[in-house]
Amino acid sequence: MSEGSCDTEDWRNDAENSKLEQLNQFPDFNNYLIFVLTSLKSEDEPTRSLSGLILKNNVKAHYQNFPPAVADFIKRECLNNIGDPSPLIRATIGILITTIASKGELQTWPELLPQLCNLLNSEDYNTCEGSFGALQKICEDSSELLDSDALNRPLNIMIPKFLQFFKHCSPKIRSHAIACVNQFIIGRAQALMDNIDTFIESLFALAGDEDCEVRKNVCRALVMLLEVRIDRLIPHMHSIIQYMLQRTQDADENVSLEACEFWLTLAEQPICKEALSGHLVQLIPILVNGMKYSEIDIILLKGDVEEDDNVPDSEQDIKPRFHKSRTVTLQHEGGEGEEGEDIDDDEDDDDDTLSDWNLRKCSAAALDVLANVFRDDLLPHLLPLLKGLLFHPDWVIKESGILVLGAIAEGCMQGMVQYLPELIPHLIQCLCDKKALVRSIACWTLSRYAHWVVSQPPDAHLKPLMTELLKRILDGNKRVQEAACSAFATLEEEACTELVPYLSFILDTLVFAFGKYQHKNLLILYDAIGTLADSVGHHLNQPEYIQKLMPPLIQKWNELKDEDKDLFPLLECLSSVATALQSGFLPYCEPVYQRCVTLVQKTLAQAMMYSQQPDQYEAPDKDFMIVALDLLSGLAEGLGGHVDQLVARSNIMTLLFQCMQDTMPEVRQSSFALLGDLTKACFPHVKPCIAEFMPILGTNLNPEFISVCNNATWAIGEICMQMGVEMQPYVALVLPHLVEIINRPNTPKTLLENTAITIGRLGYVCPQEVAPMLQQFIRPWCTSLRNIRDNEEKDSAFRGICVMIGVNPGGVVQDFIFFCDAVASWVSPKDDLRDMFYKILHGFKDQVGEENWQQFSEQFPPILKERLSACYGVSLVCRIIDGCCLCCLFLHKVNHGILKSF
Repeated sequence: MSEGSCDTEDWRNDAENSKLEQLNQFPDFNNYLIFVLTSLKSEDEPTRSLSGLILKNNVKAHYQNFPPAVADFIKRECLNNIGDPSPLIRATIGILITTIASKGELQTWPELLPQLCNLLNSEDYNTCEGSFGALQKICEDSSELLDSDALNRPLNIMIPKFLQFFKHCSPKIRSHAIACVNQFIIGRAQALMDNIDTFIESLFALAGDEDCEVRKNVCRALVMLLEVRIDRLIPHMHSIIQYMLQRTQDADENVSLEACEFWLTLAEQPICKEALSGHLVQLIPILVNGMKYSEIDIILLKGDVEEDDNVPDSEQDIKPRFHKSRTVTLQHEGGEGEEGEDIDDDEDDDDDTLSDWNLRKCSAAALDVLANVFRDDLLPHLLPLLKGLLFHPDWVIKESGILVLGAIAEGCMQGMVQYLPELIPHLIQCLCDKKALVRSIACWTLSRYAHWVVSQPPDAHLKPLMTELLKRILDGNKRVQEAACSAFATLEEEACTELVPYLSFILDTLVFAFGKYQHKNLLILYDAIGTLADSVGHHLNQPEYIQKLMPPLIQKWNELKDEDKDLFPLLECLSSVATALQSGFLPYCEPVYQRCVTLVQKTLAQAMMYSQQPDQYEAPDKDFMIVALDLLSGLAEGLGGHVDQLVARSNIMTLLFQCMQDTMPEVRQSSFALLGDLTKACFPHVKPCIAEFMPILGTNLNPEFISVCNNATWAIGEICMQMGVEMQPYVALVLPHLVEIINRPNTPKTLLENTAITIGRLGYVCPQEVAPMLQQFIRPWCTSLRNIRDNEEKDSAFRGICVMIGVNPGGVVQDFIFFCDAVASWVSPKDDLRDMFYKILHGFKDQVGEENWQQFSEQFPPILKERLSACYGVSLVCRIIDGCCLCCLFLHKVNHGILKSF
């Protein structure tokens, strides 16, 4: 459609909406609409139905303004005509009834449910079916209300009534009846639980039903029962599994998809392994067969189109992007950052433009979760199939084999390792396949094995994989471009600095893609560039690389308007690039900084206007502010002290004060991250605001908002290191919250680590104020930090704990063994910190005496014993001697003033 015709269409729609609004001023208009729907039989059915749908929209928008007489007339006409001979009109009346019910009318329309239930007994099929259709919609929309005292628990009558119709001669009625009951399984409605055995028996009786809609609803019921009442299914599990194996191969894809969900749900149950072990030989081939593209899939995905990179994207193909706010994390010994609290699900990255959940995706997801349950025990059932699939001449079958290989990557990695030296080159070869859908799935599957690829010598697999993936990034097919970009981002995360020798080649490809990509893939390209910057860090700060990368990024930056949501991925990308380039970003920093400040200021102003006059102003999209705050964080982190002049010439501290108090948690989260980064980069600008900022930080030490709390905690730790002894007035404001958080069960690891760091830093600068509480946090403090890499944050925290032990040695005695374990986690502490550890360990040893020390060190865990002995000349185990624990002996000395200070 041309732009002009679009404008005409919009004008026409506006005119029609305006006309409808005018007609709604007349109460009789709605009487007219219900009359056309129910009584004007001379009109064609589509016109009558349209009249009902207009009335439904009026009910949604204006029902509270309907005169009582009009509302009563509409309700009466609906019930009188629920048995209209036309299925379309019956369905429309059902929709209208449930819309009225959802407007709070279930309570004020007391005759509705009894009358609909009575009409089920009608000998007229149309009346029975129409009533069931309306009841099904009401059950879908108001299930919680129907199971409440507010309506006097009508389900006590309705559920037994519905169960009677499972045996009805009409498949449509049977299907309605099951669908109605199904609405109450997940909520465990008491009326259903009281009839659970009858329900399950009735479902079994329908197992062989010839109607596909009935079979679909039976499968759906069994899947939900598996989740909430597995106890009732276990005695019949063998038969249920056999039934689901048949239904997963049902000729009707809606039935097979519903049945396939069963395996996904079963995999989450503790009985899965025991229940399924004997059936894998049947199940695995069925799931593998379900992973082939159907003919419809191929048509929808334009599988026959090989080159489409010159075809502009339609805007509806581009998913809305949501910025994920910055969370401050620490590096662990294993090399990972955050522990995976918010892992993105990439399970269906292979064909995500098929946005609907389908049998292929469900089969792949089921195989993935089952691989994680059975691990390598799955392979004997799978490997014989895989070889035939991966080398099959039919590209559809070959493609499904590559998907299978990707689906089992996580669960069966250990068993697959022996085959990977042969499989990875084959997959790399598949990147050159003539079919675009094979090339794209090969990208995804290779990304699932990226960790193994990177663990091998670079020339073996990394270099050939990287070379081919970069070619696919410039593929002529947009789907392949997208898959290759995503796969390369995963490879970047795994390879990190292994990519440094190839940076010039990588940047040439990514920059060339800027000129080649259409809108959708351009957004994914930003992510690949940002991930590259995160992975190689300061190695990107070379004039040659900066000259390649920055011009196209800045060109895009200048092209986009402040209200364009494409700014989100670009700002995220620039944040990573600025952090990596450090001083190399200086030539570009001023306009970027100013625009970010402007975005924050604009959003705050818009929010203020909206809060004061919501009728006149739209609520702002705060993602613009969040992403701008995060880029400012990236600038502060990357530029360090160079950001000083930018901050001095702006009102960022005033804006930050407002952002820190925003009602939206993500805004506060990003604000505290920026506060911490500015504290490190240019504290003189932050210090005058500390008296105002600290109470806000204290208020946000609330673990109900984990990421907000995490960033507030980290920012307090950074402020401690700059404030020194001047933190004293604020200790009481934050310490009780921090101690509560570190002792809280099920606190995420990242938050525990940041809390421990901040407690240690607070104790370092204010030991007299923090040390008295040492006993309340020392054990979780030690266990939280034992896996953190050696770094400055860990260094300052451990100095703090050592100073506090000097002030209050009794506070550590009960948990001294945990302190020893934490000390042993250091690989190479600085010399003066090592001396602090030495004095504390030997101070303890001297106080309990050589003989006792030797006796209790005998049973200490070997690794810890060796480490303490090698690094500090001590080893330790807490052993009972003469009925007295050495720690208790130590504590006794502390309590009686016998113990000397370390």
